[in-house]
Amino acid sequence: MASNNNSTASDSSSDVKKNPKKTNLLDPNSIKHLLDETATEIVTSRGYKEDVKLSNMKLLIGSIIIIIALIAQFYPKKFPENKDILIGCIILYPLLLVIIYTKEKNAILFTHPPSGSFNSTGLVVSSKLPKFSDMYTLSISSSDTKSISAGKPVQLTKSVTQWFTKDGILAEGLFWKDVNGLVNKYTGESNKNNVYESIVPDINKENVE
Repeated sequence: MASNNNSTASDSSSDVKKNPKKTNLLDPNSIKHLLDETATEIVTSRGYKEDVKLSNMKLLIGSIIIIIALIAQFYPKKFPENKDILIGCIILYPLLLVIIYTKEKNAILFTHPPSGSFNSTGLVVSSKLPKFSDMYTLSISSSDTKSISAGKPVQLTKSVTQWFTKDGILAEGLFWKDVNGLVNKYTGESNKNNVYESIVPDINKENVE
């Protein structure tokens, strides 16, 4: 099992060296997207498979919202005959948006528990990069906070300047180290015993200016 993990980490190291990730440092959305995408890769590389139920729910709710809008637009009767359908659309539309917001908030990833794990709950990985700020916050919590196996939520806040070179290249090894450390903090694992901490952080350790 350990050899498989070692192989996965080595493959990741090779990929990072060949294809460094780069972004526009003047575009906060681009920065956040790249960090979110990389954080997702790191967490799933630890054996956490993505739970797509919420994504499917989002697509379903989005489809319902579109259908509601179409019904309201093309309903054959004019006002006031169509007032009931209009009232229904007005009530349902914000309600569905609230459901999406409540379920997702700042979440970028929902997972199942790792295969063979004693934990019965997966993770919710969330992130924030406020406007006019360089402070990126990554949070990890349980997908079921009421479960007996739910871990204590953990959080990492750091300036994005710590992970990017002046040319916008992500020092991915440093980011891997920080995200893995956050996962270890949530799971209670030791960094010394984690293969990803010993291999991946050595990648791309150039000075970040």
